[in-house]
Amino acid sequence: MGRPLAYDPEKALDTAMQVFWSRGYEATTLQDLLQAMGLSKSSFYQAFGGKKEIFLRSMARYREKIGQGLSQLLENSGSAREFIERMLLNSAAEARRPNETRRGCLIMNTATECAQKDGDIAGEVSSGFEGLRALLCRAVRRGQAEGGITQEVEAEALAGYLISSLGGIKMVVKGGADEERVREIVAVILRALD
Repeated sequence: MGRPLAYDPEKALDTAMQVFWSRGYEATTLQDLLQAMGLSKSSFYQAFGGKKEIFLRSMARYREKIGQGLSQLLENSGSAREFIERMLLNSAAEARRPNETRRGCLIMNTATECAQKDGDIAGEVSSGFEGLRALLCRAVRRGQAEGGITQEVEAEALAGYLISSLGGIKMVVKGGADEERVREIVAVILRALD
């Protein structure tokens, strides 16, 4: 029987996820990960394989956590439209944080950083977008049943529109749009759901 682990693998994975989320895949070095996780090189390789392997696991962990958070927000919202508005405004608020705490969305960041260079990473990005699309389809269908979202457009198409809008909001905020401008944009997005 082997020695018990001197670290918590789940906590170490969460730490790696935070490092990748803050720095990006390509800018994160093995030394960054070892230092943040408090692991030796041999323990790291034994537990996680290499940088790419732990990045893929970090992406999966991120999808799980974000998915749970958004599902909870949807369940706790009075209506689907309220959920969509809160999701868009929360995303804008996150993008407005000071540079050292503004990380954006790990999935969207990875899509633009390196997904075209690696099929496995592209697969994780695709899974992330698929999970978000499924959640937004659920929200749109709920909104259609509530009468707050048009039934003239299929839920899948509206979910794709919302994903694109979410990415667009993050970009205009990074480009300097103030809160009033963002609220105007969100209002237009919501009107498109009428």
